[in-house]
Amino acid sequence: MNLHEYQAKEFLKAYGVPVPPGIVAATDSEAADAAATLGGSSWVVKAQVHAGGRGRAGGVKLVKSSTAAGEAAGAMLGTRLVTAQTGAQGKEVKRVYIEQACDVAREIYLAAMIDRSLGRVSFLASSEGGENIEETAQANPDNIHKLVVDPNVGLVPTEVQAMAEDLGLSGAPATATAKAIEAVYKAFTESDASLIEINPLAVTDTGEVLALDVKMVIDDNAVFRHPEFEKLWDEAEVSADEIEARRHELNYVHMDGNIGVMVSGAGLALGVLDLLKAKGGDAANFMDVRPVATRDQIAAGIRMLLADTKVKALLVVAMGGGVLRCDTIAEGIAIACKETTRHIPAIVRFAGTAKELGELALQNQAVGVTFAHDLADAAEKAVAAVGGRG
Repeated sequence: MNLHEYQAKEFLKAYGVPVPPGIVAATDSEAADAAATLGGSSWVVKAQVHAGGRGRAGGVKLVKSSTAAGEAAGAMLGTRLVTAQTGAQGKEVKRVYIEQACDVAREIYLAAMIDRSLGRVSFLASSEGGENIEETAQANPDNIHKLVVDPNVGLVPTEVQAMAEDLGLSGAPATATAKAIEAVYKAFTESDASLIEINPLAVTDTGEVLALDVKMVIDDNAVFRHPEFEKLWDEAEVSADEIEARRHELNYVHMDGNIGVMVSGAGLALGVLDLLKAKGGDAANFMDVRPVATRDQIAAGIRMLLADTKVKALLVVAMGGGVLRCDTIAEGIAIACKETTRHIPAIVRFAGTAKELGELALQNQAVGVTFAHDLADAAEKAVAAVGGRG
């Protein structure tokens, strides 16, 4: 779950991370009013989309009057911002964030993330932050500093202070940066975040430390523990299918192919997508069903795939386990197929618990599917069904 910059800043501010005053706006007049309300002599107008590289794409503008803030917002709102992270389609700008500008003396990069090789929260920091952080890190890898946190000990103040000093800071800015790191760690652990990235963490001409841009990602699997985040879920940037999948607790990602795919297990799903590609086909989606999925959730997923007019064939691969049985998946398939008037080729590969019962259930209910002998056979049959080489 991605938070917008303004949402992340509001959240981190409550933990003590220093951020400049700002107001979100959805119209040009709201943007002009926001600048007037904030006061000052200059403001930054920022497009609010889930993507980095906004500045290079024209999504960040410095203005010197409230009128100019409204004009800059009007030029952004309703357009599609294309960055290196959005793809050619870009993302529609539906909100902008108006923020007081400040005089920046230094830009620092700071991020908290999960080091999956260690299973621990780690901080990465660089004395050279800003828009070109990727290129800077590649050119000067020695400038990247890492701090791994032992969950049994927590942040060690001396290590935090040492990281701040490694960034070339001293005095009040070093102390403020250390406090920001501590605040980010507390926010990270209490929110079940998977990433909090501040780029840049700016040191102003007066020695003040401010988080000028923030990217924050919450682990989707933990959102149930945080009802306060439900209102922050930006459905405007999520496709209707993804919203529907989330309601039925299905992991779904839209893709560009014509073979609708449902698989029990994310790793297996990735393997199936690779197999389809190797056999000359392309998946229309990634859909992973949970080990505790119900037949109604399976049916909802199949209905989604059948409703996609680009999908010319279905491929269902299930490894029945201790909880999710193949016959449960078969019942879901049968429910969805009987409710729809659209019939397309369906290939099924069952293995594991209740494999035979699942196949028998589909046969007895006269659901027209083709059974595959193994994964390669399943991929070949699916590709052949859409006119590929198979």
